[in-house]
Amino acid sequence: MTTVLVVDDKEMLRDSVGTTLQRAGFTVLAACDGAAALEMIARRKPDAVVTDLKMPNMTGVELLSNIRAFDADLPVVLMTAYGTVETAVEAMSLGAFTYITKPFEGDELLIAVKRAIEHGRLKRENAVLRLTSGAAEDSTISGDEQPLRGVDRLIGESDAMRRVREQIGAIAASHGSALIAGESGVGKEVVARAIHEMSERRGEAFLAVNCAALSESLLESELFGHEKGAFTGADQLRKGRFELADRGTLLLDEVSEVRPQIQAKLLRVLQERTLERVGSSMSIGVDVRVIATTNRDLPLEVDEGRFRGDLYYRLNVLPIHIPPLRERMEDVPVLADHFLRAVCRRDGRAMRDLSDDALRALLSYSWPGNVRELQNICERAVVLSRGEGVDAELIRGWLTQAAPAPGVVTRPMTVADRHAHAGGYTNGHANGHANGSAALATMTRPAEHVAIAPELEEHSPIICKETRLLDDIERQAIVETLLRFNGHRQKTAKALGIGVRTLGLKLKKWKEDNLVSASL
Repeated sequence: MTTVLVVDDKEMLRDSVGTTLQRAGFTVLAACDGAAALEMIARRKPDAVVTDLKMPNMTGVELLSNIRAFDADLPVVLMTAYGTVETAVEAMSLGAFTYITKPFEGDELLIAVKRAIEHGRLKRENAVLRLTSGAAEDSTISGDEQPLRGVDRLIGESDAMRRVREQIGAIAASHGSALIAGESGVGKEVVARAIHEMSERRGEAFLAVNCAALSESLLESELFGHEKGAFTGADQLRKGRFELADRGTLLLDEVSEVRPQIQAKLLRVLQERTLERVGSSMSIGVDVRVIATTNRDLPLEVDEGRFRGDLYYRLNVLPIHIPPLRERMEDVPVLADHFLRAVCRRDGRAMRDLSDDALRALLSYSWPGNVRELQNICERAVVLSRGEGVDAELIRGWLTQAAPAPGVVTRPMTVADRHAHAGGYTNGHANGHANGSAALATMTRPAEHVAIAPELEEHSPIICKETRLLDDIERQAIVETLLRFNGHRQKTAKALGIGVRTLGLKLKKWKEDNLVSASL
């Protein structure tokens, strides 16, 4: 609902203007002076302000100046008498959108307000576009003539994906915070976008912040904004992502990487729906639906003191778990076909089809990089294939991690296994808890899996050791490739067929555990 704030010290004029706007379908707020108006602007975030020019204590020009110090984009319409037109023109040079002279007709007021609101909407959209320009909307729809929306974004017909679609439909109907858990590369941002596009907020902004890519000070400014002069280099006021996503959705990607100080500020926004910009003590009201993603076991992070428990429970209102690709192998053929077609359309190439041997090779692979790895391999296959088809010989060398041996099954990790794998990847499904909480645990705390051959099930520590060795091999391969490219992460990621962000997260974790040099 579009909201207009009317500011005038004369009650009769406030009521008259307010009634005209209400009849036109606007929600109207009223303030009797400038101080009350500023408080209401911070708390309610109106779409436009209509204010008288001559008021006691704080004039319309002074109010405008205070508004501009707080919000450079909020459109202001001035009401003025004939004798103060020059002052009104001066006020426009200070940032007012327009002015109307008393007495005015209702239509004249409505035209001015509607134009002001449209102007403010365009400025907000431009601010959002500046943040999202240059980045792909998401990688799974690249090349599609008609971009996919909602649950259509999720490619796959496995039972696991059908359950995820059902969960998305239920979660989208709510305004509560959502927590999406899953390994890197499973498509957590795709799910977040689907939730937004199926919600009542779909017409508003969807903004994403990669919490793992920013330092603590940069992330604080990026999320909450800052005042002019708040720190060295802050030469102008800047709105944060929470303000720019007002009435829309904000995605906190890899929220487990957020430092404790920022966690405390996030908790306040979720609890009170207010924030303070860096360098300001003024509370600003926001209406934002928060969706967070994580590739870590957040309950374990809470247990070990790395993540605030109160913030976890605030985020985990509506949990959803995305299973890794190796647990839904029936989706591999349809995903591969989708990616091949998308790349061919994007690059204007003839369609490439997978040979039967190539498809069997994809189905025998364990997909440590999940859907993103499959997409990278499909794109590479389109670019490097010489004929009309993609054969197994072309792609087999890119499948670097062997799949589990025939006859090998998986079992959930025991407590002893968890200690052996402290800080490792999490995937699969949870054991669940008593008292009917098993379903919740399945979505919120996926447990690790270890490959166990039936005849060796009683000797699982041996298998755990072998699995640990695979981690060492992976780390060695990444470090050697990184050194070969002189530390260039993009070239390294491309050569290994993984995402740059995935590479960065792995290196960050290994540095924290003192497993690699801090200079990498």
